[in-house]
Amino acid sequence: MRLFVAGGTGALGSRVVRLLAEGGNEVTATARTDAGAQQIRAVGATPVDIDLFDVAALRTAIRGSDVVFRLTTKIPPLMQMRKAEAWAETGRLRVEGTRALNRACSDEHVGTCIHESITFVYEDGGDNWLDEDSPVSDAGAAPLRDALEAEAEAQKFTGADARAVILRFAAFYAADSSQSLEMADRARRRRLALIGPSRNWFSSIHLDDAAHATVAALRAPAGIYNVSDDDPVQLATFMTSMARAASGRGLPKLPSIAGGAALGVTWRYLQRSQRVSSARMQRLTGWTPTVRNAREGWVRIANEWGRVTKSKG
Repeated sequence: MRLFVAGGTGALGSRVVRLLAEGGNEVTATARTDAGAQQIRAVGATPVDIDLFDVAALRTAIRGSDVVFRLTTKIPPLMQMRKAEAWAETGRLRVEGTRALNRACSDEHVGTCIHESITFVYEDGGDNWLDEDSPVSDAGAAPLRDALEAEAEAQKFTGADARAVILRFAAFYAADSSQSLEMADRARRRRLALIGPSRNWFSSIHLDDAAHATVAALRAPAGIYNVSDDDPVQLATFMTSMARAASGRGLPKLPSIAGGAALGVTWRYLQRSQRVSSARMQRLTGWTPTVRNAREGWVRIANEWGRVTKSKG
């Protein structure tokens, strides 16, 4: 197949490009730098540098493609996430980028568009499992509002001869993820804390599993699919497991009242209890996560970080 990946050098996109190329597909992917272009060529794909909001440029880039993936985000650094304005570029990529890409795909008669979204859009579910039919809300937070608007734009693509597949990903983490590395660094320096009891359910997905799910989405009918591991943990467990992987110890604690000041707009949804199920994705595509939960995932990452540290020593 001929495949196009918008966002080909990101944490998820780079993994997806490699898997698609290894599968014998003809893959073109976006790259904004020379280093990114070299990274894409190294796995057997073709890089292209285009304006993701320019429909004419997009039409030229995707011409002849069977499937287009929109995996474009620019997540702000950890300590900038509290500011709504820090999410502006990701919001534009999600909403305006989806609109432009859909138009280009329609004009070029692309059959399938696969779009990245997030599970954070679900309302608080308490201890209940959340599926794709569970209520959603933006909680007044820019990242969620943009994600839901982008989903609505993506769904407009589905028609008689076209399908949109929307993947709602749980929280990403991996040994080479910039966000995971930043959290680990702050945990080592005791500049990261657990806020309040943090007993709400927190769903996550290792980036390697997320990439395999994205490729499996080629087999999915049109619709929305959750991509999460099989055993969500409480937020306190996720954060403590991360800290122990990074430093061998837990995190200091702050009272719940400190949440708004410390986390800003993200605090509005990080308090939600979200026990997300990916049963639909698994049933309809055959994909299953290899990392069952974040406890196991962070142990694996700790081992990887240990090997890196040892090899540098």
